Amino acid sequence: MSPVLKLTNISKSFAGVKALNDVSFDVRPGEVHALLGENGAGKSTLIKIMSGVHSPDSGTITIDEKPVTFSSPREASYAGIATVYQEPLLFPDLNVAENIFIGHQGRGALTNWRQMSREAERILATLGVALDVKSPARGLTLAAQQSVEIAKAISMNVRVLIMDEPTASLSAHEVAQLFKRVKDLRDRGVALVFVSHRMEEVFEIADRITVFRDGRLISTRPRSEMTPQRAIADMVGRELGLFEQRPSVAGDETVLTVHGLARDGVFSDVSFSVKKGEVLGLAGLIGAGRTDVGLALFGIEPATAGTITLNGKERIIKSPREAMSCGIAYVSEDRRQLGLSLPMSIASNITLPVLRRYLSRLGLIRAAEERATAESFRKRLAIRTPSVELPVAKLSGGNQQKVMLSKWLNTHPSLLILDEPTRGIDVGAKAEVHAMIGELAAEGIAIIMISSDLPEVLAMSDRILVMREGRRVAIFDREAATQESIMTAAMGQAPAVAPVEVAA
Repeated sequence: MSPVLKLTNISKSFAGVKALNDVSFDVRPGEVHALLGENGAGKSTLIKIMSGVHSPDSGTITIDEKPVTFSSPREASYAGIATVYQEPLLFPDLNVAENIFIGHQGRGALTNWRQMSREAERILATLGVALDVKSPARGLTLAAQQSVEIAKAISMNVRVLIMDEPTASLSAHEVAQLFKRVKDLRDRGVALVFVSHRMEEVFEIADRITVFRDGRLISTRPRSEMTPQRAIADMVGRELGLFEQRPSVAGDETVLTVHGLARDGVFSDVSFSVKKGEVLGLAGLIGAGRTDVGLALFGIEPATAGTITLNGKERIIKSPREAMSCGIAYVSEDRRQLGLSLPMSIASNITLPVLRRYLSRLGLIRAAEERATAESFRKRLAIRTPSVELPVAKLSGGNQQKVMLSKWLNTHPSLLILDEPTRGIDVGAKAEVHAMIGELAAEGIAIIMISSDLPEVLAMSDRILVMREGRRVAIFDREAATQESIMTAAMGQAPAVAPVEVAA
């Protein structure tokens, strides 16, 4: 059967980084085509190109073998392509019927409200969904919101429906109901693109499975020719040679012990410990809860249950100020929004968390002392800048990352949380950051490193804690950890290698 939608030799770059590299992909009428891949593999970029959010740098898109170009999502929707995202995009103050037909604006002079309500009820009935179409969308469950999004797509005569992590926040019953609707749409001839990190769901619903890795399409196979093990091998097939394994310098003294840590509705029953000089890697897929654990430990989004013990003393951490007073530092994954003040100087950023140290009795900044501190970090971390008075915005990504590390090292932490410490920096800067992590561990700092880059996690960690859907599912010693074993645990499959500890 000929594809309804086909992409040929698609490439797309952002700031010089190739998100997609010469990708060819198609979806056929009446099939569910699943996309698999690690975080950053290129799935989201492909979806946004298909749905008109991004335009490709090169390559062609055809519908029914006719070339098309989309300059907006609306143009894609008029061509019969719709996307249902993990977080539905409804207007909360409009009612259900209005949300279903909002994409029809401009197609008629007047709105027949009674007819619109009847048509909305008819479409929802075909999906087996009973909703009051005159009630506001505000307050609908996530499953109901997704049903409204699907109904909206049907109202636009959808031919290709893209579903991006649609089950991430659904219960088992809601997933079963969603899959019934997916199968009904497939039986009607709709082509569906299904993106999920849940391997068992992919193998339940998909007709074909495509695996992406590092912006490239690695394989496309019918479900009958694919196994979970083969899919994981395709997903993590990169060479490990990019990173040298850091020698272990972990001591016997425990710095942090976490027991039964939880935040309502986000993560639950997370327990682990970190020793002096140890690097504990936190691995898992998007939405697994890794960053949320870091935010709880630093008091940005405090835990609602569980205990935190630091250097033998139980602590209650409700704010970053309390976390810093306990000797915790947190390097955010978002250096531009949460980590740095870009218009401010390098020196001002480095001293910001402990500014009181640099104030005179009159409340004025002792500029010479501030510059001296910044200069010491410039030399220690090899920050490439002609002056520490330069605005951080003028630095490269790698040097901005070093400034953010300097900022938190200046608080003299005993526990350092690094969230995606090498995201968005080049290979050379990554190597420098890795060397720095090794030096900090050698100085006795306990480190929690959250990273989506499995080779990085494997190279830098003494132990690796794997999370899935807000829970700890395994902890591996470095000798037992492999890319396959970590991804297998993260995607809910039986462990290929026995972990040190396994949480139910």
